[in-house]
Amino acid sequence: MSSRVNPAMGRSRAVQSPGLPTPPTGWVVGSYPTYEQAQAAVDHLADENFPVHEVTIVGVDLMQVERVTGRLTWPKVLFGGLATGAWLGLFVGLILGMFTQPLWGVVLTGLVGGMVFGLVSASLSYAATRGKRDFASTSQLVAGRYDVLCEPANAERARDELARLGLK
Repeated sequence: MSSRVNPAMGRSRAVQSPGLPTPPTGWVVGSYPTYEQAQAAVDHLADENFPVHEVTIVGVDLMQVERVTGRLTWPKVLFGGLATGAWLGLFVGLILGMFTQPLWGVVLTGLVGGMVFGLVSASLSYAATRGKRDFASTSQLVAGRYDVLCEPANAERARDELARLGLK
């Protein structure tokens, strides 16, 4: 196994097999507060015929952000379970209905069965929380900043190109 120096990390790392998680290599050529700006910098490099296969965007200072979308109540939970179950039951009914007759009977059975299943599973799940989590939310992984790294052979050229356009 060969060894590669990672100037960004300040230590030597062994090259690992493809598909395994590995720390990024290269020198920082730009740092941006948003992913959109880092993406624009790499896009600019691509427009300038830069070998972008040597570039990596790295999210630094990762945080998980949970945004609360609303309060959960029994009616909301029951309606949500009913709706989710209806879609699942309709899908299963349509798939099974392609192989049996009459189609409407199988679809209706799947729809009603799905609604009952969705209602029961949502009720049990919500009841198990015992009021400890009476809100709905979405989670997202975000970074405090986004660094653009480039392999050392072309890092100076990338830094100069980004600085020339004011994207550094």
